[in-house]
Amino acid sequence: MSQTPESREQAIARLQKSASELETRTASQISQELAGQKAAGQAWKIIADLFGGVLVGLAIGFGVDHFAGTSPVGILSGVLLGFALSVWMAWRTARRIQAEAIKAGVQPQAVPFDDDEEEDA
Repeated sequence: MSQTPESREQAIARLQKSASELETRTASQISQELAGQKAAGQAWKIIADLFGGVLVGLAIGFGVDHFAGTSPVGILSGVLLGFALSVWMAWRTARRIQAEAIKAGVQPQAVPFDDDEEEDA
């Protein structure tokens, strides 16, 4: 049984359809990878905000202690103020990311509670 040879136009149409399907699959995979990279970058920014605030508060507190001679008070107050500032900055960044996601049409979902930890013990 020989197959009927397809016309040139049919072959071109078939190849174009295959190419467009491949392009669609590839584009969705690339967009998912980019979304994952963007989320990881945003998570690192929040972590940097948390550590940076504490370290800056520690440095300022150390400077105050060094020049004012108030040995542990400056470092302690600097670390506490730096921690409070870093939590506020991380909260602000998370709110901005959430607003961008909602604007893009992504609905936030609650993470389900996991009881598996208690069962394993």
